[in-house]
Order: sequence, then structure tokens, then C-alpha cells
Amino acid sequence: MAKWRLATATLRRHLQSPSPTISAFKDPTKSLSSAAHHCTRSYSTAQTDDSRGKWLTLPPFSPTIDGTAVGKGLLYDGDSVKASTDNSKTTALRWILRCRPDLPRTLVQKLFRLRQVRREMSLSVDGDELQRSQLKRVAAKESLNVGDRIYLPLSVDNDTPPTPPAKKESFKCSEEERKFVCSLVLYKDPAIIVLNKPHGLAVQGGSGIKTSIDELAATCLTFDKSESPRLVHRLDRDCSGLLVLARTQTAATVLHSIFREKTCGASAYGVKKNIKSLKRKYMALVIGCPRRQKGQISAPLRKVVVDDGKSDRITVNDNGELVSTQHAITEYRVIESSPHGYTWLELRPLTGRKHQLRVHCAEVLGTPILGDYKYGWQAHKAREPFVSSETSPTKPSSSPFGLDLDGGDVSSKQPHLHLHSKQIDLPNISQLLEKMQVSSDSDISDLDSLKFDAPLPSHMQLSFNLLKSRVETCDKN
Repeated sequence: MAKWRLATATLRRHLQSPSPTISAFKDPTKSLSSAAHHCTRSYSTAQTDDSRGKWLTLPPFSPTIDGTAVGKGLLYDGDSVKASTDNSKTTALRWILRCRPDLPRTLVQKLFRLRQVRREMSLSVDGDELQRSQLKRVAAKESLNVGDRIYLPLSVDNDTPPTPPAKKESFKCSEEERKFVCSLVLYKDPAIIVLNKPHGLAVQGGSGIKTSIDELAATCLTFDKSESPRLVHRLDRDCSGLLVLARTQTAATVLHSIFREKTCGASAYGVKKNIKSLKRKYMALVIGCPRRQKGQISAPLRKVVVDDGKSDRITVNDNGELVSTQHAITEYRVIESSPHGYTWLELRPLTGRKHQLRVHCAEVLGTPILGDYKYGWQAHKAREPFVSSETSPTKPSSSPFGLDLDGGDVSSKQPHLHLHSKQIDLPNISQLLEKMQVSSDSDISDLDSLKFDAPLPSHMQLSFNLLKSRVETCDKN
């Protein structure tokens, strides 16, 4: 009898003692390695434990805008575009990485392997939400439904290694330089920033480039956004004019698609006339005069390596080979010719190839752009600087970032590149994204168009004055 009572008391104490598995589950701040031994039993406990306070909660899943599809739809004669509601493309893993980009991918994958990630589903009947489900384990590749929430253990913040400071943050600007960068802004809304890029300032960093637009934008042009502005197209370093930056990832995806589809829509057999959302106009001063007053250049381009592989250049592909060839189309119009041997051109690129306008002017029209020594070296070698009674020597002034913003006009021995991105017409991306947030089926037939016009840089304006041109402002088609 005594042994029976002793056994009964021992069993009662064992049943009343807390389970080690439950304590491990309810304290997610413990290391992942110790929790791994109880992952199977923790899953069953999760179905009875509904305490949300001990988990790190992510925002509820919502369908995201398919920027690529939207950008493609904007280019053609569709009356509406749709936000992507294909939830099969958004897995639990992708949603976590999107909401918490600071978490290493390897850490998130480890959480899934150890079954430390939970999902709360939104249950509804006839569209009316009734309740939220209990927390359940979720797999990394499991698709999410609208309204689902993901819960992570609180330990992720402790296990996350400190994020090293971004390289862009190390770039320092003086107050004068910051004011100069901000003075380049022609337009700003929640989706985009439009700059009037000066001559000589690189768009993207690289070997031998100390200062670039993408670096300066991250330092000076974030404004009220936590994200740094993103490049969506390029301008040559010596080219001036309009440059569009996206302020969010979604806006960047839409704009990337617009610029890419614009190029894809133009082919060797013509241009799709229903492409309507992107128009670009450049202004250039060239040496010589084209034979025709206007026309369309359709000439494929390819890259060739020169100087024993030390550099490369773009050239027109005349041999008919299709390997590594990119088709390029440019429309041009003579604005005015000068009796001094120079011509102002309006250029409309229908494709966006590297050095497209410079090569088409030099090799197809036979009129290289003034200041383009890469593709018009022979013409510049034979050229004599333009002399005018109005020419007066200017004292070089100190410009931010070492930019040479003085001189360089047609009267200079070494003029700057006379190529300027003058006008851009774009759909109102900010208005579009607002519509898409309200409804996945949005009518864009009444979507506004944004038109930007950048004034000429000082060296081109001075050349304009010296040549006494009565040039149009490219407003007419």
C-alpha cells in the first residue's frame, strides 16, 4: 500500500510539472539550436497557444502591383491595367524577406527548417471576415492568401548580425554641394524625381569615378523617404539634361518596364505606332549638315574592342552578322543650319542603346556631335574653333565636385559634348500607383501625362548665342 501511494504521488508530481517542450515554445528568445530538439512537439502546442505578444508580427499580406505588367500595359492601347493578385508567386519566404530586408536569407531559411515560423490565416465567409485562425506552422514555399500574417520568434532580432553601414552613407557632402545637388531637381512627387543633370557628372559609379548621381541621390535626395532613389535609365557622363529617378521599388519596376518595352517595341521593320507613354527628345549641335532635313535612322549597333582590349566602342554593324547586334532606331530633324558649318538637330531615340545618338550622328549622318571626340575625332582634328566678336574670355570658377561648368562652347579649342536631353513625356506614375492601391482593376484612360523640359546647359546656350541661331524650343512635333 505504501509503495502504491508513493508511486501515485510521484506520478501526480510528474503530471503537474511543466513540460520542457512547452517552456521552450513559449520562450522563443532561446537559441534556435535548443528549440530544434522540440520542434515536432512545439507544433502541436502552437495550436493551443494563442498568445500573439511573444512573437514578432509582420504586416498582413496584401497583393502587390506587378510593375512589369503595368509598365508594359501603359505602352500600348489598353484601357486598364491590373495589379498582380497571383498569390502563388508570393511565398512565406519571399514575404518575410520583403518585410524584413535586414534579415539574412540564411537566417530566415534556418527558421523554416527549425519550424519556428507561424502563420495566422484570415477566415472569411461571403467576403465578411469572421475571425482569425490560430497560429500554425508554415513552410517556406507555402503560398499566402490576402490578409495572412506571419509570426517570427523574437530571437530573430538577437540572432541578426549587425548590418554594416552602406557604402553610400560614407559619402559626405558639404552644405554647398548639397545645395547644388538639390538645385538640379526639376520635379518631385511621391514616385519620381526628375533632375537636370550637368555635363561631366557620371550617372553611375565605377572604376575611376569619384562622384556619381546614384551616390549623391542616396545622400542628398531621399527627402521624406527611407529608400534611396533608384536609376531607371542612363545618360552618358558628358551628356546633360533630363534624368528620371524612382523613389520606390515599385515605381522603379514600372519605369524600368516602360523604358525596356519602348526599346523592344521598335524593330527593324518599323515602330509600333500604339506605343504612347514615353517620348524623348534630345538637342544636339553637330559638325556639318545632313543631306536630308529629317528622316529615320535604322541601323544595328555592335560593340568592338580596341586598344588591345583596354577599351571598347560602339559601331554600326554593316556586315550583316546578327551576333551581339542590337537594333537601334533614331528619328532626326534639322532645326537650323549655320553658315559656319554647324547644325542644330532634334533627335528622338526610339530605342535606348548605348551611345546610340552619337554613333548614328557620326557614322550614319556623317555629322558627329560637337565635343564627341570618341566618334568624331577626325572631324574635330580638322575643325577650327569658331571665332566671334562676342567671344570674351571667362575666368574659371570653382564648381562643386570639380565639374567644369565654364566655357566648352563652340568657340573653345576643346568644346564640351553638345548633346542635351531636352524633353521627356512620361505617364504620371504617382497617380497610377495611387489608383492601383485603391483597386486592382484601374482605368488608366484618363491617366495624366507629365511633360518635362530642361533648359540648355551654359556651354550649349553660349554656342546658341554665338551662332546667332533662331532655334525652336522643340515644342512642335
